[in-house]
Amino acid sequence: MPASPPRVTAAYLQPLLETAAAGGIAPAALAQAAGLAPALLDPLPDALAAGDYIALLDAGSRLAGDPHFGLHVGERVRPGTYSVYGLVLLACRDIGQALEQTQRYEQLAHDLGRSRLEPEGSLARYTWASHYPEASRHLAESVFAGIRTFGCWLAGRPLAPRALAFVHARPCDADPAEYARVLGMVPDFDAPAHAVDFDASILALPLPAADTGMYPLLQQHAERLLRARAQAPAGIVAQVHAAVVRCLATEPVRLAGIAAALDLSPRTLQRKLADAGATFQHVLDGARYALAMDYLRQDGLSLVDIAFLLGFQEQSAFTHAFREWSGMNPGAWRERALAAP
Repeated sequence: MPASPPRVTAAYLQPLLETAAAGGIAPAALAQAAGLAPALLDPLPDALAAGDYIALLDAGSRLAGDPHFGLHVGERVRPGTYSVYGLVLLACRDIGQALEQTQRYEQLAHDLGRSRLEPEGSLARYTWASHYPEASRHLAESVFAGIRTFGCWLAGRPLAPRALAFVHARPCDADPAEYARVLGMVPDFDAPAHAVDFDASILALPLPAADTGMYPLLQQHAERLLRARAQAPAGIVAQVHAAVVRCLATEPVRLAGIAAALDLSPRTLQRKLADAGATFQHVLDGARYALAMDYLRQDGLSLVDIAFLLGFQEQSAFTHAFREWSGMNPGAWRERALAAP
């Protein structure tokens, strides 16, 4: 069974179709303009190839005569846009936890790129690394517009960036006022990365509508979906996952070592993982997290033992990693898991 190709879910596709419809563009005309079969979007498929989604973005901009089509797609996101991981975000206690969970579960909605959150003193930086660097500006701009739109909705208030930058060049038809309206400021262009800086204090903002009691259940469901994505026996993600599990307790896990075990070069392994919508770090984290949850249910294992079995040099490093994965300290997670019926 081959690994699943990069895709977007139907829910993630919906804001694009709604933006096109607002411009009077029918799904069949949109698909045809993107070089796709006119019947592709009727009925809506469960998932769409990532490359086809990018083609639809560009076709929508052309047909609508809208230079900011990507921004307007992002404005139409809502919790359901992000599938199961959107529900996880609704149960997070604060903006920081929501962004941390985005890093892990974003792939449940799409394989277009991956997020990274880096606190830097009084500032925090959110970076989005596109898996399609040759795509038009509409892809990155739709992602950032969607994140800001949903983030403001979660926080119940406008969230103001301190700095914003895109990798692509400044569009000749760019309207600074439209960027400011949708994104909160006019971005810089020709930057090294798609990134936004904001006050780190925003990470602690509580989510007023959060149902935090649902978080463990939703998070477990999201984890099951992640594991299901990696279980195709012939898939590169499954192969890397299995190799990581074999090595964790006996030797340091490194990209080069796993590549050698699979008879690949490190660069080839990275490319194959990217084609499957994954990164080596995501697979490593996923393997460690799945094992950690199993080990924590075994009350005969101490946290020091578990840290060793997962390849961490110190318990503190394991504790920090587990908190990023689950939003909880491993001790608290163990107490809840062992108390559950």
